[in-house]
Amino acid sequence: MSDYPVLTLETASDEARPVLETTRAAFGFIPNLLGVMAHSPALAEAYLTVSGLFDKSDLTPTERQVVLLTVSQYHGCHYCVAAHSTLSEMQGIAADVVAAIRNDQLIADAKLQALRVFVRAVVEKRGWLEPRDQEAFYAAGYEPHHVMDVLVGVAQKTMSNFTNHIAQTPLDDAFSAHAWNPEQRSAGHG
Repeated sequence: MSDYPVLTLETASDEARPVLETTRAAFGFIPNLLGVMAHSPALAEAYLTVSGLFDKSDLTPTERQVVLLTVSQYHGCHYCVAAHSTLSEMQGIAADVVAAIRNDQLIADAKLQALRVFVRAVVEKRGWLEPRDQEAFYAAGYEPHHVMDVLVGVAQKTMSNFTNHIAQTPLDDAFSAHAWNPEQRSAGHG
């Protein structure tokens, strides 16, 4: 048995229950990720707070999903790739964009591909970017404040990706149509 079973409203601590209630109200159910994060009410609240702040960034909904999917794909997070593939579909994001990220292939849209390459550089290099990384990002039409917006998404997904790795979070039925595993990556195309 996992050290981190998925908590419910009935099994969560009094401190975690409000976060789970907020999550259920927003999504109609409590995703297993939040049920696991509820072991630390601080983590669950931090994740939801950062997620809400990322939604307020200057990146479009499509760009935000590119950031979240890229980080999750890079980290090999089966849960978040499936969840954000589902959310992308619900938001009407082009299926070819999502498929390209899931399969580590080029995105046909040059601006979104530049975003993806930049996000991957941020994660791979742990923020120690070279001038050319930012120059290519800017050449695609992004500005310095978008760099900071990307960092919010990277922080959000790092929290959830690492939680899922540690807790081996089971995939929700709601995301199962987009199940993914790291072995589906093909090296070197992104």
